[in-house]
Amino acid sequence: MADGDMERVRVELGPRSYEIVVATAASSSAFAAWLRPTLEATWAGRGCRRALLVTDDHLSRIAEEAEAGLAAAEIASERFTIPAGESSKSLEQAARAYERLAALKADRHTLVVAVGGGVVGDLAGFIAATYTRGLPLLMLPTTLLAQVDSSVGGKVGVNLPAAKNIVGSFHQPIGVWIDTRSLESLPDRDYRCGLAEVVKYGVILDADFFDELERTSDALGRRDPACVRRVVAHSCRLKAEVVTQDEREETGLRAVLNFGHTIGHAVEAVAGYRGDIPHGEAVAIGMVAESRLAERLGWIDPSATDRLVALLERLGLPTTLESDDLDSLVDAMGRDKKNRGGRIRFVLPRRIGHVELTDLPTVDDIRSVLVATRNAAGEVPRGD
Repeated sequence: MADGDMERVRVELGPRSYEIVVATAASSSAFAAWLRPTLEATWAGRGCRRALLVTDDHLSRIAEEAEAGLAAAEIASERFTIPAGESSKSLEQAARAYERLAALKADRHTLVVAVGGGVVGDLAGFIAATYTRGLPLLMLPTTLLAQVDSSVGGKVGVNLPAAKNIVGSFHQPIGVWIDTRSLESLPDRDYRCGLAEVVKYGVILDADFFDELERTSDALGRRDPACVRRVVAHSCRLKAEVVTQDEREETGLRAVLNFGHTIGHAVEAVAGYRGDIPHGEAVAIGMVAESRLAERLGWIDPSATDRLVALLERLGLPTTLESDDLDSLVDAMGRDKKNRGGRIRFVLPRRIGHVELTDLPTVDDIRSVLVATRNAAGEVPRGD
């Protein structure tokens, strides 16, 4: 594979810095040639010869390819397989993995490899962060959503029935290897879910990128390899810039990544994480609702929301809310990690390419936009 078919993004975090490689149809030898020096550059990875590969039961072929790459890098691996789906991102599955690591006599130089989407990555990362207080972690994300979002930045965790990602930690990987070939067999719905997070980056950080997505939506929709690789790499680059400046959400900058997620996570929670409304679709709905919330505050013109809705719909994503259970949605938002002093906080756009964190919306404001997001007209009365 020519290096021209690879893009590289550096996440600069001092001793925790790492590289993201975005490739297309990479060979096992190319992966091994990258992995061994990547491991040797870290204390935990130095001399590593064993790995626990975490994956789900839909990814046996990709897991086998990853095992071949690990073997080429002289790393013996054992596979730990979970049922596919959000319900596996749980303390119960983490406990199973801990027992497996104990049986393997894993030490702090045993590599944990996440091969899969966001559920696998978050669970494997949580396991790596907590077993022996930290194991080296390698991310091999296989879905678009994981490639552009959850595999980068070190946020790992599991769900409780009451709230998503409420038990977790920060644990940076030693590296992220993205092969966009895995997207060729990704179901359409899963692929579109990843595009929601891509659109988010344009709204929160890069108006020019949003413009590009509008121009290339057709190419993205048909999964053009060069277009996808460029979009994935730029999304990773934008997230890396935020993570570099606010690794552990201490300055507030990293909160911008949560645009669409306050309402989106509530939609998921009310649906029960059963997969009826997957994360990307929930975020798409959440972005529209939160953009309308910005309209109600007088922060943006309705034309910005119109552009967002039009782009999401061209990419095959939902833009309207189906749930009538407004009480449960508002209650779920009340448990969001961004909240402070009992007030629900949102990341809302001031314009395409710039967002701000605020607690200005009242419960009446929230209910108004939820009602508006349930109907196609989306007419939102301005607040007082």
